[in-house]
Amino acid sequence: MSQNEKIIENVNAIMAMENMPLENEDRGRILECLEGKVSFQEAVDGLVNKYTRK
Repeated sequence: MSQNEKIIENVNAIMAMENMPLENEDRGRILECLEGKVSFQEAVDGLVNKYTRK
């Protein structure tokens, strides 16, 4: 298991404790950030835009 996979599984475990396990889309978003394809700020901005009512 790669370091990125360990990080994602750790985040998933923490979220699952709050009854909010990660979905595949979430895992992909985190992986893109960890690989440097997308900055964390860009990912957050994308989520804010996606869920903000217009």
